Amino acid sequence: MKVYLIGVGMGNPETLTLAAKRAIEESALLIGAPRLLEGYEKKRCVRAILAKDIAAAIAAEETGPAAVLLSGDIGFYSGAKSLYPLLEGYEVEALPGISSLVYFCARCRTPWEDVHLVSAHGRAHNAPGEIQSHERTFVLTGGSYRAGDLCRDLCGWGMEQVQITVGERLSYPDETITRGTAGDLAGREFDSLAVVLAENDRPVRRICTAPGLPDEAFQRGKVPMTKEEVRCLCIAKLRLEEHHTLWDVGAGTGSVSIEGCFALPKGRVFAVERKAEAVALLEENEARFGLTNLLSVEGLAPEALEGLPAPDRVFLGGTAGNMEAILRLALEKNPKARVVVTAVTLETIGEAARCFDALNFGDVDIVQIAATRTRKAGRYHLMDAQNPVWILSGEAARHG
Repeated sequence: MKVYLIGVGMGNPETLTLAAKRAIEESALLIGAPRLLEGYEKKRCVRAILAKDIAAAIAAEETGPAAVLLSGDIGFYSGAKSLYPLLEGYEVEALPGISSLVYFCARCRTPWEDVHLVSAHGRAHNAPGEIQSHERTFVLTGGSYRAGDLCRDLCGWGMEQVQITVGERLSYPDETITRGTAGDLAGREFDSLAVVLAENDRPVRRICTAPGLPDEAFQRGKVPMTKEEVRCLCIAKLRLEEHHTLWDVGAGTGSVSIEGCFALPKGRVFAVERKAEAVALLEENEARFGLTNLLSVEGLAPEALEGLPAPDRVFLGGTAGNMEAILRLALEKNPKARVVVTAVTLETIGEAARCFDALNFGDVDIVQIAATRTRKAGRYHLMDAQNPVWILSGEAARHG
């Protein structure tokens, strides 16, 4: 039996291709979401959205052809993807349609070949993180997550300035296009049938392919800072993935936080520091690099960590004697968090090793690094040894 998978565009029949119109006319049975079947009352129709229900309706059809109407284009976040495996044995013909992306960008008079594509419709997705790391992002919204929710989330990420264009009920007579910043539109209510084009003129992008910003790139003052060589190894030991949430506890000037931000273009870094002088320097460095995914938190850990989202990774540069309490709180929030600790005293090394053992950390690695730099003295170069630093890392996968 012949089965058509038809992309019907946004829903207005005027956006159907000629091939799609012919296939619909030829078909004895139409299957699809109720909105897409409007106007075809003279045809035999079955309302179905889930792939298994659509496949069951096709299996019950004796003659055919049957046509499955799918919104937008069948290759763009379409239900066609899950239908293909269920339709083996049928003669399937796929007919593309006009996607909301193509239509909306045409209405905005903007090319779309460099637009980053995201769907937050009916799925969990870190849309603010995607917008944070790209200049132009197209977002499908709808269901429980609408355009106004996205704008509120962007404001929560410190991206009020992002330019937002919202397209509601595209192709229908009551189509509406609204423009403004995320801050302007955060309080608005938008239709469930809406898409968003977000334009971010300050995307977070890795400066180079590996960590290693020079120490001179940071404002320092008299605040402690994790030096370049040690910082590179710490970032490597954290094993960051681009969407992770990182806690940097005892952040100092924020050198690890800032390296972390560039490694986490779709994630966030919470830099926790108890000294006001250090927080001020940290925020100066944040502004210097133009980051939007770094949030400074002034306060003493673990109390300052209570309201933070669960960490995927934790870096402890300073704990003020509260290491075990900090680690216990991190593990309560995420039992599989990976932790990296730096130590320059024997007491801190011993405490870190004791905590890792007491909390049943697995994959524990202990490394000591001693970097020596050169400095010029007249026509000579002298060796200038840096303080040795111990780096302890491990995953709490065995935390009980």
